[in-house]
Amino acid sequence: MTTLPPLLTAESPFQTLSELIRGHAQAQPEALALRDPHTTLSYAALNTRMDQVAAALQRDGVAPGESIALCALSNVDYACVFLGALRAGVVVAPLAPSVTPQILTGMLKDAQARLLFLDAAARALVEPEMEAVPRIALDGSAAGGPLASWLAPAGQAPAPVKVGPEAAFNIIYSSGTTGTPKGIVQPHGMRWMHMRRGLTYGYSPATRSLVSTPLYSNTTLVVVFPTLALGGCVVIMPKFNAAEYLKLAEALRITHTMLVPVQYQRIMDCPDFDRHDLSSFQVKFCTSAPFAASLKADVLQRWPGALIEFYGMTEGGGTCILNAHLHPDKLHTVGQPAEGHDIRLIDEEGRELPPGSTGEVVGHSAAMMTGYHGQPEKTSEAEWYDPSGRRFIRTGDVGRFDDDGFLTLMDRRKDMIISGGFNLYPSDLEAVLREHPQVKEAAVVGVPSREWGETPVAYVVLRDGPPVSAEELLLWYQQRVGKTQRLSALNFLSELPRSAIGKVLKRELRDLHTSAAT
Repeated sequence: MTTLPPLLTAESPFQTLSELIRGHAQAQPEALALRDPHTTLSYAALNTRMDQVAAALQRDGVAPGESIALCALSNVDYACVFLGALRAGVVVAPLAPSVTPQILTGMLKDAQARLLFLDAAARALVEPEMEAVPRIALDGSAAGGPLASWLAPAGQAPAPVKVGPEAAFNIIYSSGTTGTPKGIVQPHGMRWMHMRRGLTYGYSPATRSLVSTPLYSNTTLVVVFPTLALGGCVVIMPKFNAAEYLKLAEALRITHTMLVPVQYQRIMDCPDFDRHDLSSFQVKFCTSAPFAASLKADVLQRWPGALIEFYGMTEGGGTCILNAHLHPDKLHTVGQPAEGHDIRLIDEEGRELPPGSTGEVVGHSAAMMTGYHGQPEKTSEAEWYDPSGRRFIRTGDVGRFDDDGFLTLMDRRKDMIISGGFNLYPSDLEAVLREHPQVKEAAVVGVPSREWGETPVAYVVLRDGPPVSAEELLLWYQQRVGKTQRLSALNFLSELPRSAIGKVLKRELRDLHTSAAT
């Protein structure tokens, strides 16, 4: 039976994802909910597993509002722990397993995680000072106690927990290479808006969504949760491979997917792309990084189904949506503000700009973060209030609306680099370089990359003293950062280009890279 829970409509009042999944377990118990290369789980089985996780957390004294952390490759067990924690009112902190041990330690401390669910690869990142946090292994390894033994017995129901829209749902951490990345607290109400929006994009019990970006990424979760809320099946691809993606999409008759631009590029570059039957696709989504107009056009021409680009932030606020299949003349833009989203432009002094101006993008909607976990000053920096007191989230991006209300992004105010869908902040990378005794100054810029969309390149001024080669310094740096923060190149300069007031002119560094590449 594939009947939706009766309250799940565009006008329905707030419901939790846990309640919706329980409803699907009653309405369509045998329908598939989750699938990875090794495991399939029906809605009835998923509901039972969520009860086991929630009951085990309650047994261990993890109270509603407290947090657990997940740090592992994506699979069905990962998803079950995430969803089961929500049933217990517990906040989930999904952490990237590609970070350094120091960064993982910082995030665990910031989240105040009561338990850490991990795999063997993540176990190598756990520093001695975090050994006190109980660990449960998701992969059957010696990384922690076995998940099967930790779970409460099947059939044991957890104590009911009342969860409101203001309660914290998860903490998504921004990227960083030094110190503690900011923890973005997203409430249940924000996730509810994402789930209800799924009705607009045709999610239903017949949906089969293929996700190949990590489950710790908000990019992935904005597809996973609507799929489950509306009774579809989430197909998890633990590690992306373009050729395997195409085989899986064709074999399972995938209807929905979320990909970042670099994945679209790799898929479209597959020599046998046109030999695959992709006619089952209804909607393809993209977000997280600049999406070249030429690539959008190629996808529209050769890949069946709608193509929709989201522009927004994990912090929430304003979202722009480009229905590329409906507006082929607007592929250079990121679309128009979503329904109910108020997006404006402000100048450097925080004053709202009139139509036709170029300025920083700020947005307000019902889907907004509560704030940065434990960092009220950083939260304040990310907020802007209009004269009426309405709260907006600052994006740091500079853009301009055209006469039709489509937003074109001009530049990134803070020089953020988006590489392979991950946000990289040059100041973080520069700080690592400056730790080397022979580095006097360092500047990192993002340059175009066919493989990654953008990639970071460093320019360094050395101190007088013992010589160090660019190759030696690059190796030294790469050993101190996570995989996503690695540099693609490092160059020496006698001095960095600066303005009259001493500001490093990063545009000139980008031009220098372009000149050297031609």
